[in-house]
Amino acid sequence: MDFAFSEEELGFRREVEVFAREELPADWDDRALYWPAGYGTMSNFEAEFKPFCDQFMRKMGKRGWLSIGWPVEYGGMRSMMKQAILDDVLTYYRAPSGEVSTIIGGHTIIGVGSDEMKRKWLPRIAAGEVRFWLGYSEPNAGSDLSSIKTSAVDRGDEFVVNGQKIWSSAAHIADYAWLLAKTDPNASKHAGATLMLVDNRSPGITIRPIINICGIHSFNEVFFDDVRVPKENVVGGINQGFYCVMLALQYERIFVGAGTFRRVLEELIQYVKENVGERIAPCDSGGIKRKLAELATEIEVLYGYYWRTAWMMDQGLIPEIESSILKLFATELSRTLASTAMDILGPYGPLERGARWAPLKGRISLGYLDAVSGPIGAGTSEVQRGIIATRGLGLPRR
Repeated sequence: MDFAFSEEELGFRREVEVFAREELPADWDDRALYWPAGYGTMSNFEAEFKPFCDQFMRKMGKRGWLSIGWPVEYGGMRSMMKQAILDDVLTYYRAPSGEVSTIIGGHTIIGVGSDEMKRKWLPRIAAGEVRFWLGYSEPNAGSDLSSIKTSAVDRGDEFVVNGQKIWSSAAHIADYAWLLAKTDPNASKHAGATLMLVDNRSPGITIRPIINICGIHSFNEVFFDDVRVPKENVVGGINQGFYCVMLALQYERIFVGAGTFRRVLEELIQYVKENVGERIAPCDSGGIKRKLAELATEIEVLYGYYWRTAWMMDQGLIPEIESSILKLFATELSRTLASTAMDILGPYGPLERGARWAPLKGRISLGYLDAVSGPIGAGTSEVQRGIIATRGLGLPRR
């Protein structure tokens, strides 16, 4: 395997970098907070940034970048490597990225959706005209999605949905729920749920904000009371939702914000260089260099997993184990990065955004809080270790 970029891929990377620098506002780096592999500081989950993010996504849609990993027959380039390059560059600049509709929805609809669904939804997703939120987790069902209680009762040409979802990122600013609901309560554990798209404007939907640990409104709890959903909005087959979600999770788990890891490390190194002898004692410089070198090494390992997973997809391989390894490594590295930065910065690290002496614009204190979210979303670290152990290494479940 040769992971060197082709001239075409290098040219594409330069094009994306120019686009990001030209399209992002001059004060974007002061306003956007995004911590790598976190869910609580992403600008495209906040109402404040919605007008800009919508515009930014449509501009990418016009360039064909929102469907870049799709097969050619659906308007894509069939290049997950270019998709990975795009995400790497955008996350480096903390630009809007990681939309459910493009990262998860489009790929899944291509894989399991009907021809009618593909005709209806794929052009809108590719153009950046529609945004989804993930309707998976419930108060008593997170990593174990087979335990969901939200029901969808068959009423002829439609389903009637009742239940509650929680930790619903961006539900307050998205257009549709990418919803998993129970359609056969008598079926076996993994055979009675259906994946469907639900219009946020439907009567009976109530969205209530949850302010996350960083003090930001990114999460929500959502209630469904007799919400009617046409059957044409079913993604994949009825009662096949669990298997559709497993396919979708492979795409979600490869979006790890790789570029932001590199960006935070660069900023941390620069801060140390500028503050040794002032806010960082010279006697600590040896230990700090070692810690920074260890972070740099781990980020390179992360990139190895990242590019390999994208390469596998381009070869038509299914990176079930690899996507779990990538997700596990990235989210645990997010916590390591935050903890190490706190150690290096000492008493300045916990200073919040806006404080006079807060290093790196207060991102470290927020990142330290946000880093706890990564190992939970898209399947906990424990779930990823279980997948790697049983499906990857062939170890017994008990």
